[in-house]
Amino acid sequence: MFNGKSILITGGTGSFGKTYTKTLLQKYKPKKIIIYSRDELKQFEMAREFNDVCMRYFIGDVRDKERLSTAMKDVDFVIHAAAMKHVPIAEYNPMECIKTNINGAQNVIDACLENSVQKCIALSTDKACNPINLYGATKLASDKLFIAANNIAGKSHTKFSVTRYGNVVGSRGSVIPFFKKLINEGAKKLPITDERMTRFWISLEDGVNFVLSNFERMHGGEVFVPKIPSMKITDLAKAMAPNLTHKIIGIRAGEKLHEIMISSDDSHLTYEFEKYYAISPSIKFTSIETDFSTNAKGEKGKKASNGFSYSSDNNPLWISQEQLLDIINHTEIEK
Repeated sequence: MFNGKSILITGGTGSFGKTYTKTLLQKYKPKKIIIYSRDELKQFEMAREFNDVCMRYFIGDVRDKERLSTAMKDVDFVIHAAAMKHVPIAEYNPMECIKTNINGAQNVIDACLENSVQKCIALSTDKACNPINLYGATKLASDKLFIAANNIAGKSHTKFSVTRYGNVVGSRGSVIPFFKKLINEGAKKLPITDERMTRFWISLEDGVNFVLSNFERMHGGEVFVPKIPSMKITDLAKAMAPNLTHKIIGIRAGEKLHEIMISSDDSHLTYEFEKYYAISPSIKFTSIETDFSTNAKGEKGKKASNGFSYSSDNNPLWISQEQLLDIINHTEIEK
Protein backbone atom coordinates (compact mmCIF):
# COMPACT_ATOMS: atom_id res chain seq x y z
CA MET A 1 0.00 0.00 0.00
CA PHE A 2 3.04 2.28 0.21
CA ASN A 3 4.11 2.01 -3.43
CA GLY A 4 3.92 5.41 -5.09
CA LYS A 5 2.89 7.06 -1.82
CA SER A 6 4.42 9.90 0.20
CA ILE A 7 5.16 9.11 3.85
CA LEU A 8 6.21 11.59 6.54
CA ILE A 9 7.83 10.50 9.81
CA THR A 10 8.04 12.98 12.68
CA GLY A 11 11.07 12.34 14.85
CA GLY A 12 12.35 10.43 11.84
CA THR A 13 16.03 10.48 12.78
CA GLY A 14 15.43 8.32 15.86
CA SER A 15 15.99 4.57 16.00
CA PHE A 16 12.38 3.86 14.99
CA GLY A 17 12.42 6.34 12.10
CA LYS A 18 15.64 4.97 10.66
CA THR A 19 14.46 1.36 10.84
CA TYR A 20 11.06 2.31 9.42
CA THR A 21 12.78 4.11 6.53
CA LYS A 22 15.04 1.11 5.87
CA THR A 23 12.03 -1.22 5.83
CA LEU A 24 10.03 1.02 3.47
CA LEU A 25 12.95 1.22 1.04
CA GLN A 26 13.49 -2.54 1.11
CA LYS A 27 9.85 -3.63 0.75
CA TYR A 28 8.18 -0.83 -1.23
CA LYS A 29 8.74 1.84 -3.83
CA PRO A 30 7.47 5.02 -2.15
CA LYS A 31 7.21 8.29 -4.02
CA LYS A 32 8.68 10.23 -1.07
CA ILE A 33 9.85 9.52 2.45
CA ILE A 34 9.99 12.76 4.42
CA ILE A 35 12.09 12.83 7.59
CA TYR A 36 10.85 15.61 9.86
CA SER A 37 13.01 16.36 12.92
CA ARG A 38 14.80 19.22 14.65
CA ASP A 39 18.39 17.93 14.87
CA GLU A 40 20.39 18.94 11.80
CA LEU A 41 23.39 16.76 12.72
CA LYS A 42 21.25 13.63 12.95
CA GLN A 43 19.63 14.53 9.63
CA PHE A 44 23.05 15.05 8.03
CA GLU A 45 24.21 11.66 9.29
CA MET A 46 21.00 9.91 8.25
CA ALA A 47 21.11 11.48 4.78
CA ARG A 48 24.53 9.95 4.22
CA GLU A 49 23.08 6.50 4.95
CA PHE A 50 19.70 6.96 3.27
CA ASN A 51 20.25 8.99 0.09
CA ASP A 52 17.73 7.37 -2.25
CA VAL A 53 16.05 9.67 -4.73
CA CYS A 54 12.77 9.49 -2.79
CA MET A 55 14.29 10.79 0.46
CA ARG A 56 13.48 14.28 1.76
CA TYR A 57 14.77 15.91 4.95
CA PHE A 58 12.85 18.70 6.71
CA ILE A 59 14.26 20.53 9.72
CA GLY A 60 11.35 21.33 11.98
CA ASP A 61 9.79 20.88 15.40
CA VAL A 62 6.36 19.39 16.09
CA ARG A 63 5.77 22.50 18.20
CA ASP A 64 5.75 24.49 14.91
CA LYS A 65 2.37 23.89 13.26
CA GLU A 66 3.08 26.06 10.23
CA ARG A 67 6.28 24.19 9.42
CA LEU A 68 4.52 20.85 9.91
CA SER A 69 1.76 21.84 7.52
CA THR A 70 4.32 22.85 4.89
CA ALA A 71 6.14 19.53 5.26
CA MET A 72 2.88 17.56 4.89
CA LYS A 73 1.90 18.99 1.53
CA ASP A 74 0.74 16.11 -0.73
CA VAL A 75 1.59 13.52 1.96
CA ASP A 76 -0.47 10.31 2.07
CA PHE A 77 0.61 8.70 5.36
CA VAL A 78 2.07 10.09 8.58
CA ILE A 79 3.84 8.27 11.42
CA HIS A 80 4.10 10.45 14.50
CA ALA A 81 7.17 9.23 16.40
CA ALA A 82 8.48 12.53 17.80
CA ALA A 83 8.23 12.81 21.57
CA MET A 84 10.02 13.83 24.72
CA LYS A 85 10.47 10.37 26.26
CA HIS A 86 12.91 10.42 29.17
CA VAL A 87 10.84 9.83 32.32
CA PRO A 88 12.94 11.61 35.01
CA ILE A 89 13.80 14.54 32.71
CA ALA A 90 10.10 15.01 31.93
CA GLU A 91 9.38 15.06 35.68
CA TYR A 92 11.80 17.97 36.14
CA ASN A 93 10.81 19.81 32.93
CA PRO A 94 7.03 19.31 32.80
CA MET A 95 6.05 22.19 30.52
CA GLU A 96 8.65 21.22 27.92
CA CYS A 97 7.22 17.70 27.87
CA ILE A 98 3.69 19.09 27.54
CA LYS A 99 4.68 21.41 24.69
CA THR A 100 6.13 18.54 22.66
CA ASN A 101 3.93 15.58 23.56
CA ILE A 102 0.53 17.29 23.81
CA ASN A 103 0.73 20.56 21.88
CA GLY A 104 2.91 18.85 19.28
CA ALA A 105 0.35 16.05 18.89
CA GLN A 106 -2.42 18.57 18.21
CA ASN A 107 -0.20 20.32 15.68
CA VAL A 108 0.36 17.01 13.86
CA ILE A 109 -3.40 16.40 13.82
CA ASP A 110 -4.15 19.90 12.49
CA ALA A 111 -1.48 19.62 9.78
CA CYS A 112 -2.86 16.22 8.71
CA LEU A 113 -6.38 17.64 8.42
CA GLU A 114 -5.23 20.74 6.56
CA ASN A 115 -3.46 18.58 3.98
CA SER A 116 -6.07 15.78 3.77
CA VAL A 117 -3.56 13.10 4.76
CA GLN A 118 -5.11 9.65 4.26
CA LYS A 119 -3.94 7.95 7.46
CA CYS A 120 -1.91 8.87 10.52
CA ILE A 121 -0.60 6.52 13.21
CA ALA A 122 0.81 7.95 16.43
CA LEU A 123 3.30 5.96 18.47
CA SER A 124 2.39 5.62 22.12
CA THR A 125 3.90 3.80 25.09
CA ASP A 126 2.92 1.36 27.82
CA LYS A 127 3.46 4.27 30.23
CA ALA A 128 0.31 5.94 28.81
CA CYS A 129 -1.89 3.30 30.44
CA ASN A 130 -2.81 4.26 34.02
CA PRO A 131 0.06 6.79 34.04
CA ILE A 132 1.92 7.77 37.19
CA ASN A 133 4.56 9.94 35.51
CA LEU A 134 4.29 13.06 33.37
CA TYR A 135 5.62 11.36 30.26
CA GLY A 136 2.88 8.72 30.48
CA ALA A 137 0.24 11.36 31.24
CA THR A 138 1.21 13.45 28.20
CA LYS A 139 1.18 10.39 25.96
CA LEU A 140 -2.26 9.42 27.27
CA ALA A 141 -3.45 12.94 26.42
CA SER A 142 -1.84 12.57 22.99
CA ASP A 143 -3.58 9.22 22.45
CA LYS A 144 -6.93 10.80 23.34
CA LEU A 145 -6.31 13.67 20.92
CA PHE A 146 -5.54 11.33 18.03
CA ILE A 147 -8.58 9.12 18.69
CA ALA A 148 -10.93 12.13 19.00
CA ALA A 149 -9.48 13.61 15.79
CA ASN A 150 -11.51 11.06 13.82
CA ASN A 151 -14.60 13.03 14.88
CA ILE A 152 -13.36 16.27 13.34
CA ALA A 153 -11.87 14.94 10.11
CA GLY A 154 -14.89 16.07 8.10
CA LYS A 155 -14.32 16.29 4.37
CA SER A 156 -10.61 15.52 4.69
CA HIS A 157 -11.53 11.90 5.60
CA THR A 158 -8.23 11.51 7.46
CA LYS A 159 -8.09 8.44 9.71
CA PHE A 160 -6.14 8.46 12.97
CA SER A 161 -5.06 5.52 15.11
CA VAL A 162 -2.52 4.80 17.85
CA THR A 163 0.05 2.04 18.30
CA ARG A 164 1.11 1.28 21.88
CA TYR A 165 3.96 -1.03 22.84
CA GLY A 166 6.62 -1.56 25.51
CA ASN A 167 10.38 -1.11 25.76
CA VAL A 168 12.27 -1.36 22.49
CA VAL A 169 15.42 -3.48 22.74
CA GLY A 170 18.46 -1.24 22.26
CA SER A 171 16.67 2.10 21.92
CA ARG A 172 18.51 5.19 23.09
CA GLY A 173 18.02 5.98 26.78
CA SER A 174 16.74 2.52 27.69
CA VAL A 175 18.26 0.09 30.18
CA ILE A 176 20.07 -2.19 27.70
CA PRO A 177 22.45 0.48 26.32
CA PHE A 178 22.91 1.72 29.90
CA PHE A 179 23.87 -1.75 31.18
CA LYS A 180 26.09 -2.35 28.15
CA LYS A 181 27.96 0.91 28.79
CA LEU A 182 28.53 0.00 32.45
CA ILE A 183 29.74 -3.48 31.51
CA ASN A 184 32.17 -2.10 28.92
CA GLU A 185 33.50 0.37 31.49
CA GLY A 186 34.30 -2.47 33.90
CA ALA A 187 31.51 -1.99 36.45
CA LYS A 188 31.59 -4.36 39.43
CA LYS A 189 27.81 -4.19 40.02
CA LEU A 190 24.74 -3.39 37.93
CA PRO A 191 22.16 -1.02 39.47
CA ILE A 192 18.68 -2.52 39.85
CA THR A 193 15.77 -0.33 40.88
CA ASP A 194 13.70 -3.18 42.34
CA GLU A 195 14.15 -6.96 42.17
CA ARG A 196 10.45 -7.47 41.40
CA MET A 197 10.38 -5.08 38.40
CA THR A 198 9.14 -6.42 35.05
CA ARG A 199 8.92 -4.86 31.60
CA PHE A 200 7.49 -5.63 28.15
CA TRP A 201 10.09 -6.06 25.40
CA ILE A 202 9.89 -5.75 21.62
CA SER A 203 12.57 -5.66 18.95
CA LEU A 204 12.81 -2.57 16.78
CA GLU A 205 12.06 -4.59 13.65
CA ASP A 206 8.94 -6.11 15.23
CA GLY A 207 7.77 -2.65 16.32
CA VAL A 208 8.22 -1.27 12.81
CA ASN A 209 6.46 -4.21 11.17
CA PHE A 210 3.58 -3.90 13.64
CA VAL A 211 3.07 -0.24 12.72
CA LEU A 212 3.29 -1.05 9.01
CA SER A 213 0.61 -3.72 9.41
CA ASN A 214 -1.65 -1.40 11.37
CA PHE A 215 -1.98 0.95 8.39
CA GLU A 216 -3.81 -1.90 6.65
CA ARG A 217 -5.79 -2.96 9.74
CA MET A 218 -7.01 0.42 10.92
CA HIS A 219 -10.52 1.79 10.61
CA GLY A 220 -9.48 4.88 12.56
CA GLY A 221 -9.91 5.27 16.30
CA GLU A 222 -8.19 2.11 17.55
CA VAL A 223 -5.29 1.73 19.95
CA PHE A 224 -3.29 -1.25 18.68
CA VAL A 225 -1.34 -3.28 21.27
CA PRO A 226 0.94 -6.15 20.17
CA LYS A 227 1.28 -9.42 22.06
CA ILE A 228 4.89 -9.23 23.21
CA PRO A 229 6.90 -10.95 25.96
CA SER A 230 7.81 -9.75 29.44
CA MET A 231 11.02 -10.14 31.41
CA LYS A 232 12.23 -9.36 34.92
CA ILE A 233 14.90 -6.67 35.07
CA THR A 234 17.04 -8.96 37.24
CA ASP A 235 16.92 -11.64 34.51
CA LEU A 236 17.92 -9.03 31.95
CA ALA A 237 20.92 -8.07 34.08
CA LYS A 238 21.91 -11.73 34.55
CA ALA A 239 21.64 -12.35 30.81
CA MET A 240 23.91 -9.41 29.96
CA ALA A 241 26.41 -9.88 32.80
CA PRO A 242 26.06 -13.28 34.50
CA ASN A 243 29.14 -12.72 36.67
CA LEU A 244 28.18 -9.30 38.08
CA THR A 245 26.25 -8.77 41.30
CA HIS A 246 23.38 -6.30 41.62
CA LYS A 247 22.96 -3.15 43.68
CA ILE A 248 19.39 -2.20 44.59
CA ILE A 249 19.02 1.57 44.16
CA GLY A 250 15.25 2.05 44.46
CA ILE A 251 12.59 3.07 41.95
CA ARG A 252 13.33 6.33 40.12
CA ALA A 253 11.00 9.31 39.91
CA GLY A 254 7.93 8.38 37.88
CA GLU A 255 8.78 4.67 37.53
CA LYS A 256 6.32 1.79 37.92
CA LEU A 257 7.07 -1.65 39.32
CA HIS A 258 5.22 -3.23 36.38
CA GLU A 259 3.99 -1.70 33.14
CA ILE A 260 0.42 -1.97 31.86
CA MET A 261 -0.64 -1.78 28.23
CA ILE A 262 -4.36 -2.46 28.71
CA SER A 263 -6.07 -1.71 32.02
CA SER A 264 -9.11 -3.56 33.33
CA ASP A 265 -11.04 -0.31 32.91
CA ASP A 266 -10.67 -0.73 29.14
CA SER A 267 -11.55 -4.43 29.05
CA HIS A 268 -15.07 -3.71 27.74
CA LEU A 269 -13.52 -1.85 24.79
CA THR A 270 -10.85 -4.44 23.95
CA TYR A 271 -10.83 -7.06 21.20
CA GLU A 272 -8.28 -9.84 21.00
CA PHE A 273 -6.85 -10.83 17.62
CA GLU A 274 -4.31 -13.54 16.89
CA LYS A 275 -1.19 -11.41 17.38
CA TYR A 276 -2.48 -8.22 18.95
CA TYR A 277 -5.23 -6.44 20.89
CA ALA A 278 -7.28 -3.49 19.65
CA ILE A 279 -8.84 -1.03 22.08
CA SER A 280 -11.87 0.55 20.45
CA PRO A 281 -12.66 4.22 21.17
CA SER A 282 -14.53 5.07 24.34
CA ILE A 283 -16.36 7.88 22.55
CA LYS A 284 -18.99 7.43 19.85
CA PHE A 285 -18.00 8.85 16.49
CA THR A 286 -20.69 11.12 15.08
CA SER A 287 -20.09 10.55 11.38
CA ILE A 288 -19.21 6.85 11.12
CA GLU A 289 -20.43 3.51 12.50
CA THR A 290 -17.62 0.98 12.82
CA ASP A 291 -17.53 -2.61 14.00
CA PHE A 292 -14.14 -2.77 15.68
CA SER A 293 -14.44 -6.53 16.27
CA THR A 294 -13.38 -6.91 12.63
CA ASN A 295 -10.38 -5.00 11.31
CA ALA A 296 -10.15 -3.29 7.91
CA LYS A 297 -8.56 -6.45 6.43
CA GLY A 298 -11.62 -8.49 7.43
CA GLU A 299 -9.88 -10.35 10.26
CA LYS A 300 -12.15 -11.06 13.21
CA GLY A 301 -11.30 -10.63 16.88
CA LYS A 302 -13.08 -11.69 20.04
CA LYS A 303 -14.25 -9.51 22.91
CA ALA A 304 -11.94 -9.52 25.91
CA SER A 305 -13.35 -10.89 29.15
CA ASN A 306 -14.66 -8.50 31.79
CA GLY A 307 -11.84 -7.27 33.99
CA PHE A 308 -9.14 -8.32 31.52
CA SER A 309 -5.85 -6.47 31.86
CA TYR A 310 -2.53 -6.80 30.06
CA SER A 311 0.45 -6.01 32.25
CA SER A 312 4.09 -7.06 32.29
CA ASP A 313 3.65 -9.18 35.43
CA ASN A 314 0.49 -11.08 34.39
CA ASN A 315 1.62 -11.59 30.79
CA PRO A 316 1.37 -15.26 29.69
CA LEU A 317 4.30 -14.72 27.32
CA TRP A 318 7.82 -14.45 28.79
CA ILE A 319 11.19 -14.15 27.08
CA SER A 320 14.15 -16.24 28.17
CA GLN A 321 17.64 -14.88 28.80
CA GLU A 322 18.88 -16.74 25.72
CA GLN A 323 16.15 -15.30 23.51
CA LEU A 324 16.82 -11.76 24.70
CA LEU A 325 20.57 -12.11 24.15
CA ASP A 326 19.89 -13.31 20.62
CA ILE A 327 17.79 -10.17 19.96
CA ILE A 328 20.46 -7.93 21.50
CA ASN A 329 23.18 -9.56 19.39
CA HIS A 330 21.20 -8.84 16.23
CA THR A 331 20.29 -5.27 17.23
CA GLU A 332 22.24 -2.08 16.70
CA ILE A 333 22.38 -0.59 20.19
CA GLU A 334 21.80 3.17 20.24
CA LYS A 335 24.34 5.21 22.17
